[in-house]
Amino acid sequence: MNILPRANEVVISIDKFIRYVLHPENSKGKHIAFERALGYNLSNADKLVENIRQNIHKFPCAEQADKGHGKRYSVDMLLTGENGRVARVITAWIDDNISGEMRLTSAYIKTRRQVYD
Repeated sequence: MNILPRANEVVISIDKFIRYVLHPENSKGKHIAFERALGYNLSNADKLVENIRQNIHKFPCAEQADKGHGKRYSVDMLLTGENGRVARVITAWIDDNISGEMRLTSAYIKTRRQVYD
């Protein structure tokens, strides 16, 4: 299984979750999906970050196209949330050419209604 390169060194900004992923005004509905599926919201965003960090090495990664800023990857994870439920979380990563960090760029809940590529 190919895991995310440097999975033990990932950089996950809590700010990204507070300002975008879990923020009711900025998340484009992601906050609702995370709350319903896993029980995460602004009050426990740090626990979601830690859940991703602790489980990133357990799932295979898929390489994505490099758009000039660094190699990109996606990791499709099954996470158990604060509410005890399990949901599919898609995470996106970049091995950033400038900072040299393996950094999380996006996260969202994969719902059954979405069309699979």
